[in-house]
Amino acid sequence: MATETLEFQVEARQLLHLMIHSIYSNKDVFLRELVSNASDALDKLRLAALRDDTLGADVSDLHIEIDIDREARTLTVRDNGIGMSYDEVSRLIGTIANSGTAAFLKELREAKDGAGADGLIGQFGVGFYSSFMVADEVTLLTRRAGETQGTRWTSRGEGTYTLEAVDEAPQGTSVILRVKPADPEDQLHDFTDRWKVKETIKRYSDFITWPVRLLPEQGDGEDTPEPETLNSMKALWARPRNEVSDDEYHELYKHISHDWRDPLETVRLQAEGTFEYQALLYIPSHAPHDLFTQGYQRGVQLYVKRVFIMDDCEELLPPYLRFVKGVVDAQDLSLNVSREILQQDRHILMMQRRLTKKILSTVKDMRVSAPDRYATFWREFGAVLKEGLITDPDNRDALLAASSFASTHDAEEPTTLTAYAERMKDGQDDIYYITGDSRQALENSPHMEAFGAKGIEVLLLTDPVDEVWVDAVGEYDGKKLRSITKGEIDLGADDDEIADTEKEKRTEEYAALLAWMTERLAEDVKAVRLSSRLTVSPACVVSDADGLTPALENMYRAMGQEVPKTKRILELNPGHQLVKALNEAHGRGEEATALTETVELLYGLAILAEGGQPADPGRFVKLVAERLERAL
Repeated sequence: MATETLEFQVEARQLLHLMIHSIYSNKDVFLRELVSNASDALDKLRLAALRDDTLGADVSDLHIEIDIDREARTLTVRDNGIGMSYDEVSRLIGTIANSGTAAFLKELREAKDGAGADGLIGQFGVGFYSSFMVADEVTLLTRRAGETQGTRWTSRGEGTYTLEAVDEAPQGTSVILRVKPADPEDQLHDFTDRWKVKETIKRYSDFITWPVRLLPEQGDGEDTPEPETLNSMKALWARPRNEVSDDEYHELYKHISHDWRDPLETVRLQAEGTFEYQALLYIPSHAPHDLFTQGYQRGVQLYVKRVFIMDDCEELLPPYLRFVKGVVDAQDLSLNVSREILQQDRHILMMQRRLTKKILSTVKDMRVSAPDRYATFWREFGAVLKEGLITDPDNRDALLAASSFASTHDAEEPTTLTAYAERMKDGQDDIYYITGDSRQALENSPHMEAFGAKGIEVLLLTDPVDEVWVDAVGEYDGKKLRSITKGEIDLGADDDEIADTEKEKRTEEYAALLAWMTERLAEDVKAVRLSSRLTVSPACVVSDADGLTPALENMYRAMGQEVPKTKRILELNPGHQLVKALNEAHGRGEEATALTETVELLYGLAILAEGGQPADPGRFVKLVAERLERAL
């Protein structure tokens, strides 16, 4: 059969240009595409040979070969798979060449950044034509298994391509690229460089089923080295658990994460049915130093049928699981999947939901069955996991079940909300908590005094995210989460406590002082009142029940959000000698300046006690120094 020379239509040339520059921003992926096509061809031949005993194809050594000729500047990707007939080459490889209709091109252009291209163009056509990113000329030589005649297709990617039948062609398909010179400005590497080819195969095609062999360089000697197999073919996620050792799992983790330590936990998942995928995920044993920085690279590796697609697929896990490393291998996604597609694909969303639930259930099980490993996990990743309590209400129950919190119940062991609720005292309706910078500071907080005296457990929350999630969650198992630094606290009265009439009497006794102090501190506080939460300290500062804490205000300001200054409430301990003396001095009408300074000091001490800073530190220090001087 004579050679046919066919012309690309105008639209087809535009289409080729659009694909190369829109779908593939990274030119290295052409080799991934060609190796993936070759792997598919080998899969098809193995299946065809099982179905048809008369096929007569040799399936004893199915493999992919890479052949580099530096002098001729050619790179050949060859397989001994199913191959193609003349008609199949014309139809499949001509998908682009013969599809130059205005309507087809219009549909492709409407697909955002090539995102819809994989639904319009056959995968083989897309992958094959990516070769023109790195080659001046591409030749395809193929023969279908069971046939005697081969086919050669050649094009320079410009105006024409040729198609001819040939008598001499091995079974399978060879794609021969006449490689362009390296162009660093265009991010084009030299693909006659053996090291670069090895690195690219290792990166993108390490886990495909079939061996990828690099043929040796032709030397002058008689002894020719054996071909070098470039890929490991060890897709651990596809092998049964009992066939893989922990050491092998750990080595894969180190390869993926570049972490020299073993992972804390390995999570396997296999989904079958209408959408099949396998996942092998790892929980690290320590948090990276940049986990909370804006530029942290999160996401797991995404493969499609063991072919590497991307290193950091963020869509497969929510941001609060950004510390998880691993591999997800989907069977039904396109090789040309883009980030735009990932964000909208319902299968990806289904995968994210299931992977998230699996990881959270693993953490919960670890808390019960391996408390030491869980303690390590919570120390390293508890703060980031709690972000999910704010951002993922659908999984909030699972997140709370996987979470634990420091509390006054035990100085060493954290507690769960379930365990806290089981220990609540009779008549206690709320789960109490306090937020701050450290456990020591919280335990010494004036707000804790009445709770300590009555033996009521309080959660000690010291991560910045705690300020936010407690408001977002609000309650647990019908019990309100309540800050002991907000609103009025009524812990109930014991028989030996002051009766209601006595409280009313004391309120009346201090009414004049409270009104005067409220006036003097009007710029800083909205009210001064007597406290039921203090037993030792003279004063403390509290927020309204629905108000923002100072730490939360500072957090919002650090994020660039304008937050109006909130006036808080100063509470006095009527049983403290300093407060009693202040009330008596005010009742005697002592000199206003000295009393005002005392009130300033009292308010400043309350601010310091909760870890804050007086509005005017210099004046506060001066007043303290003067009082100390007078006392000596």
